[in-house]
Amino acid sequence: MLAMVGLVAVVLVIAGAGSLILTRNAARTQAQQQLVSEANSLTSSKAETRSLAALRVVQKTLKLEDAEIIRIDRFGNIVTPLPSDATGLHVDVAAVQSGQTVSGRSGNLVYAVAPVSLTEAERQRLSERLRLGGTFAVLLTRDVSGLGPSWGYFIVAGGAALLVAALVAWQMSRRMARPLVEAMEVTGRIASGELESRVPVRRSDYPEFMSLAGSINDMAQRLEDGRARERHLLLAVSHDLRTPLTSIRGFAEAIQDGATDDNGQAADVIIAEARRLERLVGDLLDLTKLEARQMSISLRPTDAAEVVTTTTEGFLPAAARAGLRIVLQVPTGGGAPGAVVGPPHPHVAADPDRLAQLLANLLENAMTFARTTVTVGMTDDGAAGACVITVDDDGPGIAAGDLARVFERFYRADRGPNRRMGSGLGLAIVAELASAMGGSVRAVSPVDDDGGSRFVVTLGHWRGAMPEVART
Repeated sequence: MLAMVGLVAVVLVIAGAGSLILTRNAARTQAQQQLVSEANSLTSSKAETRSLAALRVVQKTLKLEDAEIIRIDRFGNIVTPLPSDATGLHVDVAAVQSGQTVSGRSGNLVYAVAPVSLTEAERQRLSERLRLGGTFAVLLTRDVSGLGPSWGYFIVAGGAALLVAALVAWQMSRRMARPLVEAMEVTGRIASGELESRVPVRRSDYPEFMSLAGSINDMAQRLEDGRARERHLLLAVSHDLRTPLTSIRGFAEAIQDGATDDNGQAADVIIAEARRLERLVGDLLDLTKLEARQMSISLRPTDAAEVVTTTTEGFLPAAARAGLRIVLQVPTGGGAPGAVVGPPHPHVAADPDRLAQLLANLLENAMTFARTTVTVGMTDDGAAGACVITVDDDGPGIAAGDLARVFERFYRADRGPNRRMGSGLGLAIVAELASAMGGSVRAVSPVDDDGGSRFVVTLGHWRGAMPEVART
């Protein structure tokens, strides 16, 4: 508010003082021109003022109180006493003697001096009888101190303008300061841990402050969601760690106490649960590295069909033990059942090891929920410059409300009874890996009338001018 009022005051002083000075100068110039015109009118021959007597009659008749008849001797001296306010005038006597009308100003006094054109008889009469020789002229003066606006007017007008500016500045400063104060208070509460705090958003606020409030509220919502995910992470990890640890401890104590008849079976359970723990910890580490951008991913031209084929073949024994069939449909051959041969395809920009890890997570997820068959397919979209990899299962499918959340950490969709639930990290890692390689992944369900689910991974083609990029 002080800054705005101060700015208005400075502008008023500069503009007002400048206007006052210019107006007064214009008034003085106009007054000077008027005096010159009046003096020329008095001394012109057409006005029949070619004698001093006639000129005095005109002066008295027109009541020209600021008009004086002065005489200039042959030496250029003004011998007629001047009025008290005109004693300091500097008249160009030589110009007057040559018949010119001169004018000027001295402080607040402007003047005009015009020579009188006397008849020859009048000149002889003044010279012989009155001994008054030289040049006679009319001197007109005028005080211009009262012309134009005064400083008092300027002060009154400026004060009124400052009052209006102060009222406007007060309203504007309140309108600008209020949302800033509210934002400061809310951010302070958020910093102290009150993540549910929000900045009020009013339509009457300036758009910039509405945007600021919206950004702070979005930040608070993200922090609140992050805290909720953190709590969920702790609960989920605790649960997932407790179950295998309980099994390991139970079978280890049974072996120690001799309470089990088949130590080999107990050891197999311990090893399986230990591997489950190792896999869970590995998934946690991978997800943490991906989110922190600390996992090394080297993009280079990759034969996606070869990676898909090799990775899928590695799951054939596990699928056979689970009574499942894996169908592989890629544009190149391969040793997997169902593989098809197609035309050559461009390489994709990917990290082969990370692409294999992504496919492995999708295959594990599909085998968890499939009834009989898992289908792995690959197509090339030349128009879009991308390669599309799909992993289908003929399981119960995913509910429409769960499709948008299947890639969240530790989220486990309900996909029917008697289904072994994973850790909830595999699909989250898939989403992070796809994003890190410049691609995307999405879930589609149902696939057909019997349900099923499909996960679609899209990777861009490798461009020849594209350098190898190491993303961390």
